[in-house]
Amino acid sequence: MRPSTIFLALASTIWLSEHWGTATVVEDFNHVERCKDSLYMGTPPRGFKDSRLKKICQRYADKPRYVTLYDTKNRIPVYSAYTFKKTEGDRRVDYPWMYEPQLDGNGNMMPFPTGYLHMKFEDSQAVLDDYSDVVLYERGHLNPDQHQSDPQDRAATYTLTNVVPEIREFNIGPWREHEERIRVRLNNFCRGRAYIVTGVTTTGNMIRRNNQDRVGIPEDVWSAYCCTEYDRNAPHNVRIRFPTQAALAKNAKEGNRVQELTVQDLENYLTNKMAVDKNFQLFYDNCNSPSPLPPYLHYVK
Repeated sequence: MRPSTIFLALASTIWLSEHWGTATVVEDFNHVERCKDSLYMGTPPRGFKDSRLKKICQRYADKPRYVTLYDTKNRIPVYSAYTFKKTEGDRRVDYPWMYEPQLDGNGNMMPFPTGYLHMKFEDSQAVLDDYSDVVLYERGHLNPDQHQSDPQDRAATYTLTNVVPEIREFNIGPWREHEERIRVRLNNFCRGRAYIVTGVTTTGNMIRRNNQDRVGIPEDVWSAYCCTEYDRNAPHNVRIRFPTQAALAKNAKEGNRVQELTVQDLENYLTNKMAVDKNFQLFYDNCNSPSPLPPYLHYVK
């Protein structure tokens, strides 16, 4: 490794070590100050039934950055929800990968330590060793760094509670192209705040390590955005994709084309693929224009 590379990596680690935040497991996203800012109308997707899922308010540098619903059995996020920030789309790779000790009772988002990790830590979440010898898969962000502009917002995306195993050809091909397409669309035509929820479905396939099931492998990757303030003079083929639009694709080497569809069609599909109830909904009031009444007056979870 060149000295300049070592210096940059060391400088990045020192800078990040001075900016650790907390990533808090919560009962309700709305109970944590500013955690709900990542959610349209301050309301998370509703209807998820699995009791083992953990709500994580992903905090970094003492500020909530986004939220994650995390599956401690499959050791992957079910979804991450975040606000899109206008950006040039460049990717940063000099941030260290972090983990969430808070899943085991500590509140700090921290870089992975070197050396031995206690088994209790590995019980609740994925670790770097789970991905180290797997050649088929990449660590795929649900909240991608190129959808964030602030360096600290970007750094906060580099936690394994925000990534899933994605087939390499899918990750660097169709899905990366989709993320860029959405980045350009929201950059150019969303005039207000855009809210994005990106998640996965699973069928039981797992990455194994030391003859043990370790990390769930997604079957589908899906995403949806909500932007109620958009350019009404945009071309028709763009305007019909507002205020909401969704996407769905197979996490596969072939047959992995990303299909754009309505949020309602995505919800109908996910109802048959995930443990959700009849009230399942990704965005409050289907991302209609904000009501003058606060959500709690007419939105029953």
